[in-house]
Amino acid sequence: MDRMFHFSADIVLFVFIPLLLWHLCRKAIPIVVIPILVGIVIAVTKYPVGAWGIPSQYGENIGWIAVLVLAFTAGLDMWQLSDGTDPNQTFTSPSLGRLLASALVALGVPFGIGSVLIYFYFLPLHGWETPHGSPVIGAMSIGLCLAVSALPVLIGIVRELSPAERPMGQLALRLAVVDDAALWIGLACLQFAAEGSDAFHGWRIQQFLAVALLGMLALISGAATRRLQHPPIWAIWMCVPIWLVAGAWASREIGLHELIGAYYAGAVMPPRWVRRLPVEKVGTFALFWLAPMFFGHSGMHINGEALTWPSVFASFMLVVISIGSKMGAVVLYPPSPDMSRSQALGMGALLQCKGLMEIVAATILHGKGMISEFAYASLMILAVASTTLTGPMFRLVMKRQPT
Repeated sequence: MDRMFHFSADIVLFVFIPLLLWHLCRKAIPIVVIPILVGIVIAVTKYPVGAWGIPSQYGENIGWIAVLVLAFTAGLDMWQLSDGTDPNQTFTSPSLGRLLASALVALGVPFGIGSVLIYFYFLPLHGWETPHGSPVIGAMSIGLCLAVSALPVLIGIVRELSPAERPMGQLALRLAVVDDAALWIGLACLQFAAEGSDAFHGWRIQQFLAVALLGMLALISGAATRRLQHPPIWAIWMCVPIWLVAGAWASREIGLHELIGAYYAGAVMPPRWVRRLPVEKVGTFALFWLAPMFFGHSGMHINGEALTWPSVFASFMLVVISIGSKMGAVVLYPPSPDMSRSQALGMGALLQCKGLMEIVAATILHGKGMISEFAYASLMILAVASTTLTGPMFRLVMKRQPT
């Protein structure tokens, strides 16, 4: 009975109250941000929510499963996007080469600038030292968080755009897919680099089986795409939890985070199967009703003592670096050669959205000891700020677009 009371308190605090606040602010702030803010307020004020059993064990488990589902649906979302053709489109659809090159520039410039500035100006600050691994790995870990775009949150933002703005949003999603994939690959590489020679030390048959399983998922998906294009819908639903559990288990066994494997599993599912699934509905349900407990607990895990005025100022500087470098990179090499300056800035405003992906990445890096408490707190504030600013910045820039 006590566990159910604690779980109910968790739901009220991190699900119902954020939903109420979201509606009161007329949905101006993305829903993913509000539970984090509630958790941060609790961490800073040290309010004794432990008396209510918060965080509850059920809330921890359900929130974690929901984030696994969100990572899995982020992989599935790769196959849900349109081809970029739209009667309202005022720019040339980019070729695949141009699209990939622009995505890499939009990712590489913030990553490079952010990593260098973090290494020389942030890591020497008190409390920013890398707990586990070299300072270079720590700087690159934070740089990766500065460069990422939040595909799941961006999908929701694009759905709220007007028909005239929708082509811009759809193109931003195609670029964010590359960003999203690069994030998970980068996280895997950084974790292996942090472990160094110990990464493969003590591997047993179980770890090699896990690697083989990841390969088997891709091979089975490829064969199913060619030979089993229209299976019964119940068969697809049966495969979904198998793919998710297999990917998460395999990545954990080889020393990576479970979310990396969940994303990979969603990304390699047969595209024809994915298009028959209610990916949006499943992701929306997890985002609104289950994952807020994970987000709220993540905010609570911030060390309130790390949120000093210097760290808040550092967070502000991270926001400036992240937004400025991302928007500048898109203007430097826009995805379409005939995009106007305002359109390129609008694209950059959408792509600078950090949201869920940075929160998850920062949580992984913090859990692995690759970033400090101070860096983790600043990255959480960055995620909240950049996600909140995405819509207003995009509308402000696009108002200057000539009609």
